[in-house]
Amino acid sequence: QAQVVQSGGGFVQPGGSLKLSCKSSGFKLTDYAVRWFRQAPGKEREMVAAIDAIIDQTYYPEFVKGRFTISRDNAENTVYLQMNNLQPADTARYYCKANDYWGQGTQVTVSS
Repeated sequence: QAQVVQSGGGFVQPGGSLKLSCKSSGFKLTDYAVRWFRQAPGKEREMVAAIDAIIDQTYYPEFVKGRFTISRDNAENTVYLQMNNLQPADTARYYCKANDYWGQGTQVTVSS
């Protein structure tokens, strides 16, 4: 059964870092673009990072540029989201999406 499974996330103080993982099964993640989204309570889901399937070009919206990094580990069939200098505004549930499959989501909470 094809799916993507997330790991990582948790609680961190402002300025801290977290790394999220998105691992596929049933299909090769390298064959697909992968996007990370987040959704905070009462807000719409927004994309925070993307990596394409051909040349691994990456995309970040301005509000995370320079702080978030998306990357692939092809041997592990995994895409990562490294998040640095996290701020309370980054608190949300984070989701990865690949090949029309959504991960289960993982909570990131940034608070002092």
